Amino acid sequence: MQRNIIIAGVGGQGILTIASIIDLAAMSLNLRVKQAEVHGMSQRGGAVESHLRISTEEIYSDLIPLGKADMILSLEPMESLRYLPFLAPEGVIVTATESYENINNYPDKNSLLQHISESASALLVDAKSIATAAGSAMTYNVAMLGAAAPYIGLEPAELEKAITTYFAGKGEKIVETNLIAFRLGLDNTKK
Repeated sequence: MQRNIIIAGVGGQGILTIASIIDLAAMSLNLRVKQAEVHGMSQRGGAVESHLRISTEEIYSDLIPLGKADMILSLEPMESLRYLPFLAPEGVIVTATESYENINNYPDKNSLLQHISESASALLVDAKSIATAAGSAMTYNVAMLGAAAPYIGLEPAELEKAITTYFAGKGEKIVETNLIAFRLGLDNTKK
């Protein structure tokens, strides 16, 4: 088993939280994990990416080579296109449809989503609606994790255990709200 995942978005969206949850789930299964992160120029609004590699075998580099990512999990649609050269021919893009328009000439949203759909196998996710249905806009990233779960290579139950572990220190209500968001995201993909 080997999975190469690029998680992308802008600062403040919870990219590193997603990576940490996947890391916890993989390590609990005694899988090998390597992760590299790049943070944008500002804490909020700058580009953030995480290269996440999971394998049963030795992993020699924490960076994913061009054309080798099994999935691009993007919390911002334009960021999914930035990493398109990394996507393997059979890879998938799982992206939120909500844009973070932090530049003056941000492309038309509908054109952008159409371009993503034409560029690769893509799943477009209304993460804002899912997070709202879960009871908190703060679960946006975990809703996206749920939507991407079928492409990660780990059982959803293992990811749920990792969510519970990751948020345990924040209280039972936070854990439960994030589990609801994860499940709603997963259900969205199953449809």
